[in-house]
Amino acid sequence: MRYIFFLLVLVMVSCKNETKEVLDSSLNTDSKDIDLEIQDFSGIEKYLYTTTDKTYVVNFWATWCAPCIKELPYFEDINKNYSNKNVDVILVSLDFPHVYETKLKPFIRKNNLKSKVVVLNDMDSNSWIPKVHEDWSGAIPATLIFNKNERKFFERAFTYNELEHEIKQFLK
Repeated sequence: MRYIFFLLVLVMVSCKNETKEVLDSSLNTDSKDIDLEIQDFSGIEKYLYTTTDKTYVVNFWATWCAPCIKELPYFEDINKNYSNKNVDVILVSLDFPHVYETKLKPFIRKNNLKSKVVVLNDMDSNSWIPKVHEDWSGAIPATLIFNKNERKFFERAFTYNELEHEIKQFLK
């Protein structure tokens, strides 16, 4: 139980330098037509491994995390610029269930996210965090880039150039 408390504090502190509200009131648009794919960790696992030549970029984020929101456009640009180069971007939201309708869906609509968005709704973070990567503290943003030959994990925010540089390493 102490580990869960420590993990929750660590996740909240990871965004401590950016405390202003990132989402504005204009987000309250009609988002009923957005169907969220909500999974527990066993449903997310299929997005974390591959035997194909495709390169996957899996970003763990939340609407309450300002560094996450700041870097999301870079993932969207990678999705757009590299989709024809056998790269898939998957955005795994760690938003809490009570904000799916009021924050997450409106955020997806307002920002016209084209990358695949999957919601991870699994409270047993003690078991699934080390399955994503053994060194992950649970802080976000966090990104996993992998293909069948290589895996890299990053527990930090990216600029577009930094993200593109890492992806290009997988495409050589």
